[in-house]
Amino acid sequence: MAVGLLSHTVSDLCLGKPALRSLPASATVGDALSALRGSGETCLSVWSCDHSSADAAAAAAAPEAEFGCRCVGKVCMVDVICYLCQDGRLSSPSSALKAPLAAILPNIPGLVIHVDPSSSLLEAVDLILQGAQNLVVPIVTRFTTKTRRKQHQKPSPTPTLHHGREFCWLTQEDVVRFLLNSIGVFSPIPTVSIDDLGIVSADILVADYDSPASSAVGAIARSLANQTSVAVIDGDGVLIGEISSFALASCDETAAAAIATLSCGDLLAYIDCGCPPEELVRTVKARLEERGLQATINEFAISRSNSNPSLSSDEECAVTPTSVLLRKLGRCNSRLFGYSSRLVRRSEAIVCNPKSSLVAVMIQAIAHRVNYVWVIEDDCSLIGIVTFYHMLEVLREHLENLA
Repeated sequence: MAVGLLSHTVSDLCLGKPALRSLPASATVGDALSALRGSGETCLSVWSCDHSSADAAAAAAAPEAEFGCRCVGKVCMVDVICYLCQDGRLSSPSSALKAPLAAILPNIPGLVIHVDPSSSLLEAVDLILQGAQNLVVPIVTRFTTKTRRKQHQKPSPTPTLHHGREFCWLTQEDVVRFLLNSIGVFSPIPTVSIDDLGIVSADILVADYDSPASSAVGAIARSLANQTSVAVIDGDGVLIGEISSFALASCDETAAAAIATLSCGDLLAYIDCGCPPEELVRTVKARLEERGLQATINEFAISRSNSNPSLSSDEECAVTPTSVLLRKLGRCNSRLFGYSSRLVRRSEAIVCNPKSSLVAVMIQAIAHRVNYVWVIEDDCSLIGIVTFYHMLEVLREHLENLA
């Protein structure tokens, strides 16, 4: 079983992956915003391509880098929101959106790396542990000598071709999910607690519940780069919720106005159930008017149409320091606070106990489509965080012993 796991290549992890939708590096921030709105994707790949001197037939058969076609990064709604929140850009959002896309691309080398489909699973894990977040892989549509099966990828609504080739990318989640399918190989490590494994990190990003959300913009940007989120805590260190890229990616650019005018606690309620409560929309509009940002109101069309009038004041304030005490090591029952079963709580943190086993935390993170799980005490006070990166470090060490 161990030999079988180690024999897998990157192409085996790409089965069923959709083709990337992309933006040219020459695009503007506004172009990225429009593409994100229309695509339904949480993030888009950014490519630098020069096809001027390449022969099409030769390019299709050669590595993409040789012909100047390369993925140079990725962009998501959180990048746009954080960009609009800074340096007074809310005074004229339309002007800010004319900036080149490079203004919001993370300036961190190695976040996105091209990988050959024949690269080994171990090589992919090593690249992630070296800092890569996305491994860009050409989609293979021929029969491979190893698997003898065709790689059927999900159709992309508007696939982007690079010299006649489509690409997908692998994430930390993809690799962890793949390893979870062979978790027995790592026995007995999966049953050991995360505390005993020493993978609970105290290096976390936090914001006070009552502090201005604008003070957390830097932390939000760093959490996106780290693939984590910002923990919102009260004065006693109790975890109330989180400001996550997942939650903000479900919003639109008007969330920048909410971050600029609300407290962290109010921001949790604003992003919690999709459409923000009417009372908070009125608050955002009033505070923008107080600051003379009428242009922002007009350009963002901030009005009651942005809100959810069905949420009462009591309902919209369900994310409170008191409510978190009812969440012992799991998710809070939203019905206790009058939420409709249709509504999704996007700002509620996924948590575990220090004595939770590694495999339990892996399953928990994958089930909720997050790269991390917060670690709390029985009284809900925040201890630290466990990430896919920490999990892969432990599993990689075991794989090295098997090799």
